Amino acid sequence: MSNKVLDGLFRPKSVAVIGASATPGKIGFSVVEALLNGKYTGDIYPINLKLDEILGVKVYKSILDLKDKVDLAVITIPAKFVLNAVEECGQAGVKGVSVITSGFGEVGDQETERKLVEAAHKYGMRLLGPNIIGTLSNSDKCNASFATMLPLGGSGSLISQSGALLIALDMGTYLRGVGFDKLVSLGNMADVDFADIIDWLQDDPAVNCISLYIEGLKDGRRFMEVCRNSKKPIIALKSGVSAHGAAAAASHTGSLAGAAAVYGNAFEQSGVIQASNLNNLFDLTLAFELQPAMQGDNLLIVTNGGGVGVLATDSAERHGIPLKFTPPELQTAFKDYMPDFGSAKNPVDITGGAGLEGYKKCIAFGLPQDWVDGLTVLYCETAVTDPMEIAQGVYEAIQSAGEAIKTKPITVSFVGGERCAKAMRWLMEHGIPAYDDPDRAVAAIGGLRKYGRLLAEKAANSTVDEINVDRAAVKALLDSARKDGRKALTEVEAKKLFSLYGMSVARSELAKDEEEAVREANAIGYPIVMKIVSPDILHKSDARGVKVNIKDDDMVREWYKKILANAKEYKADARILGVCIQKMEDLGTEVILGSINDSAFGPTVMFGLGGIFVEVLKDVTFAVSPVTHNEALKMQSAIRGAKILAGARGEAPRDREAMARTISLYSQMILDLKDEIAETDANPIMLYEEGKGLKVVDARVILK
Repeated sequence: MSNKVLDGLFRPKSVAVIGASATPGKIGFSVVEALLNGKYTGDIYPINLKLDEILGVKVYKSILDLKDKVDLAVITIPAKFVLNAVEECGQAGVKGVSVITSGFGEVGDQETERKLVEAAHKYGMRLLGPNIIGTLSNSDKCNASFATMLPLGGSGSLISQSGALLIALDMGTYLRGVGFDKLVSLGNMADVDFADIIDWLQDDPAVNCISLYIEGLKDGRRFMEVCRNSKKPIIALKSGVSAHGAAAAASHTGSLAGAAAVYGNAFEQSGVIQASNLNNLFDLTLAFELQPAMQGDNLLIVTNGGGVGVLATDSAERHGIPLKFTPPELQTAFKDYMPDFGSAKNPVDITGGAGLEGYKKCIAFGLPQDWVDGLTVLYCETAVTDPMEIAQGVYEAIQSAGEAIKTKPITVSFVGGERCAKAMRWLMEHGIPAYDDPDRAVAAIGGLRKYGRLLAEKAANSTVDEINVDRAAVKALLDSARKDGRKALTEVEAKKLFSLYGMSVARSELAKDEEEAVREANAIGYPIVMKIVSPDILHKSDARGVKVNIKDDDMVREWYKKILANAKEYKADARILGVCIQKMEDLGTEVILGSINDSAFGPTVMFGLGGIFVEVLKDVTFAVSPVTHNEALKMQSAIRGAKILAGARGEAPRDREAMARTISLYSQMILDLKDEIAETDANPIMLYEEGKGLKVVDARVILK
């Protein structure tokens, strides 16, 4: 169905309210009242069987009584009548239905919810909700919700799964001074979801920034695809990141919250900026509405107080901005605009004695400099300065920078009282994001810098490493295990599968008796490793089923018997297929690759250091398959142990390129076989010095 059909939901030229009421406090009354109070210019059609008029507007008995076709029908009647109402809307030629009524999927009635969507699609309609507060659009003067009023005007759009939160944020826009053009409540997302609206907003001239409150996604892959293709910045606040929070989110919206780490990396892969909390969501929205992305790393901070300068310096490090001293020639120039005891390093501390002229001259000189990629201005209220004069002077100096203001983002923080609050509101009204805390100002510009980096990575257009897979051999391998009644591949088979996908594995063969073990050991070459092969023993070390550094034929015979005996002692009824004879590879840095099937995003890769780092510290990161080469390099930099891979304490750097290629190939394997494989891991992988590659020395594949 074309996305154009969403015009009926979000830019309606006429609205019917099914379940309209003349009783204040009823939702059906509030929606009609909100449309009127918002000065909606389209036609309004209240629908009620018993009334003749509501708030001076003529009432109709049924939507089927209307002569004109309606764009949007807002449904507020009890749940048991909603399905019939959706059918009648379809018969009447309505373009979209907004179901405010609750009592469907969020309370376990998925079947009725499914029927609502079927009925809507049968007539070419799209359905928003159910369990929502409605939609609000400033540019259309359309408040088709039971929120009291349209939000403060702005160029952002906020899409929220929580209706109650959206109402609260609607009221908060006036207090915060952060405006929106559109607010949309998604509720259960039975039909229209985040991806649909993000895609539709690409062609909305009134919106230049999209903000999201997400509890869970049902089709994470489509969400990522739409976000990757977005021409407009997207900011997301993900709730349900704790175990208890995830459970609360599921009961509230009927959607699965998924793993917080997976969402965070999915946002990164798709170019979405993640907000840390509600305040940060608003702060980032304000910055993105008013300022361009930051195209480089050099942030210039100008302040009149050393304390806030130090706080901003700490914030820069916390928010990923590598704050640097200004070049010597710039320091010399800045010194002319401040007292002798000022500092020109960065932050540029003009001190309280420089006053308005110090700000104006430092900003007018500094902002256009090639070295400067972004600017944060800090001001502490003093008895000898007027915050409004400082604000107006800062704005004047910024404007004098000419073309620089089109490509270099600016944030401001005024710390003080009521006069500072008024000055900051004036700056915001003139296009400069202003915050009452230096950390918030730096965090906002940190978001703009991150977005600039994500845009650059998107432009690099990294692709998944190419691979030519023998699909018939893969199928035969999986079919053989299933025919044998097994739910897992043997280690030898798992390594064979990895090898078919181009990954470098330690040579391994299955021996079913002692003499075969000796022959395979000689063919591979000593020293070797011997491991039990049993579909009933997944953790071989627990069963004392592993022996390393086998050096000759006699040791092979001796340990073949011992390994089998240990396995039988560990699990008497275990089915023993034989012993794996494996080449003993050189030691390297142990890393792990694993996979999960995330409820929202599907096949997802886990990477981290092996051994204690994964078992105790859980030092891992995730990425949704397929993983590009560049993304695989970023995964290696994302773990806390990244310095080990880079070469810590005099060690040579590890072969990160070989690891990136392996991650990319592995991601393609689990994506290709998503319907066959439940989970898989390679642990450990021996990662060697730069240029020397790696070896997968143990692998596990569990079948669906």
